[in-house]
Amino acid sequence: MDLSSIKDPTFLKKCSKTDLEDLAQDIRHFLIEKLSVTGGHLGPNLGVVELTLILHQLFDSPKDKFIWDVGHQAYVHKILTGRVDQFDQLRQYKGLCGFPKRSESEHDVWETGHSSTSLSAAMGMAVARDIKGLDENIVAIIGDGALTGGMALEALNHIGHEQKDLIVILNDNEMSIAPNVGALHNVLGRLRTAGKYQKAKDELEMLIKKIPAFGGRLASTAERVKDSLKYLLVSGMFFEELGFTYLGPVDGHDLDDLTTNINYAKKSKGPVLIHVITKKGKGYAPAENDEKGTWHGLGPYKMESGEVVKKPGPPSYSGVFIDTLKKIAREDKRVVALTAAMPGGTKLDQFEKEFPDRMFDVGIAEQHATTMAGGLATQGLKPVFAVYSTFLQRGYDQVVHDICRQNLNVFFAIDRAGLVGADGETHQGVFDISYLRHLPNMKILMPKDENELQHMVYTAISNDDGPIAVRYPRGNGYGIKMDSELKTLPIGKWDILKQGDDLTILTFGTMIPIALDAAEALGKEGIHIEVINARSIKPLDEEMLKQIALKNTPILTIEESALQGGFGSAVLEHYHDNQFHSVVVERMGVPDRFIEHGSVSKLWEEIGLTTENVIQQINKILPRKRQRA
Repeated sequence: MDLSSIKDPTFLKKCSKTDLEDLAQDIRHFLIEKLSVTGGHLGPNLGVVELTLILHQLFDSPKDKFIWDVGHQAYVHKILTGRVDQFDQLRQYKGLCGFPKRSESEHDVWETGHSSTSLSAAMGMAVARDIKGLDENIVAIIGDGALTGGMALEALNHIGHEQKDLIVILNDNEMSIAPNVGALHNVLGRLRTAGKYQKAKDELEMLIKKIPAFGGRLASTAERVKDSLKYLLVSGMFFEELGFTYLGPVDGHDLDDLTTNINYAKKSKGPVLIHVITKKGKGYAPAENDEKGTWHGLGPYKMESGEVVKKPGPPSYSGVFIDTLKKIAREDKRVVALTAAMPGGTKLDQFEKEFPDRMFDVGIAEQHATTMAGGLATQGLKPVFAVYSTFLQRGYDQVVHDICRQNLNVFFAIDRAGLVGADGETHQGVFDISYLRHLPNMKILMPKDENELQHMVYTAISNDDGPIAVRYPRGNGYGIKMDSELKTLPIGKWDILKQGDDLTILTFGTMIPIALDAAEALGKEGIHIEVINARSIKPLDEEMLKQIALKNTPILTIEESALQGGFGSAVLEHYHDNQFHSVVVERMGVPDRFIEHGSVSKLWEEIGLTTENVIQQINKILPRKRQRA
């Protein structure tokens, strides 16, 4: 089938089983071909082709609502809702978003990039439907990994209590980004091998009906026998006890099996959970055989061989972090590492190989990981929670209440700090300075390069004065020479990278090269710019700030983070609180809006974080300084 002819999913109503099988093959080939160029979440989407086809055949989107948890498995949904011609620009600047996007299509009813939100959103939509007196179906599609998130379990509990008509598709591929952990994963494992729940349940019902049920005592006995047999023979009772009708396990690649069970669910009253077993990467051998999570989400690859195209270059910041952590852990037995289902992305999988008893993957549970780290710290250990900036947001109350309030020695290794590019709005790590800076006892550092990062990791573990966060960007370092010996850096002290007496740039991390380039260009015009590596974002270097103020040098702060409440705001607050009211401070950073997907360089250009814009901003500031003089 010519996929570009698809405008909406209504054509599926007329498709035969053979038509759907052919279409599934065409979609898989399309995805494998297109993503070999653009990159993206290939494995999850190959696994849900048949499921998505049947959902769109049996329901009427957008009247019926599909809520895709996490959203990285919605490519097939996008194909069937008329967006095939946009896949050449998937996850590219101004191109097709890699997640559901309400502004893209009326068929995208919920935006997400963080896991475990679909059930709560579906419950809200089901309640709204009933209040408005409408009759649409609400269908949440959630993975087995996302089901480990506390928010999903909270929603299951409430949905079961309210008994709203709602369908939950549990897409169980036995693997999220990393192998699943926890007791719930073991429950699902038993369900996968337990056979058809509904069939066993129906057979039990027939057996019970044959028991003579007259007389109160005998009737009561029959009911107890019925319940006991269910518990003995049917693992699906886990979800039934939560208030759901459980259907499954269902073969997620068998069109007939899917059709039968989804039609049954549509006729049922109250919440229904359909347990669908799928194969991640289905139809493409490299993705099917993936055990490391490489094919969950990746860059370009060679379609024929499955070889991932890797650009040669310096080590990544994540790689430097883990190499340093392992080096320290070999000497310091107190070091314990934690991740929330991201061992590969944070590189903690390498730590686990060497220190299996000192590494804990808690599943998609940032709240639990944060407070667990606090518990470890109370006992004199040195917990290191490696987490993406965007995901630490999910453990915010625990950072405030459990870590900072108790002033515990927890090291937050904040990966993907700053703009991350193709994953877009939901993953940009631009808020952590704003949401951490105002917390009492918290310290925040960011390195200018990979060499400084290794020293910051050592500094953070050596710190015995409460919580500390070291933030570092996605991607590779600069390939500079690494010091052989680790050293502690003075927290609250900055480093002058370039002398100058006309204007001072205060910046850190990824913005330092831009600042130095601007200073060099202006130097050729006789304008002398001082560039300071403000590597300690909190606490500030108050002594250096005082020296700058006393020499009446205007200041430009530059940060790859939110301007509101960010580093520049901290500088302004300092001068206000210390009565330096004449100091000129201008700020550059991420504006007060969500930044969409695209290459980091394109996004820098869009929001003005370029050498050219820094030069323009300085030229605007300097006349003001001369007028004051």
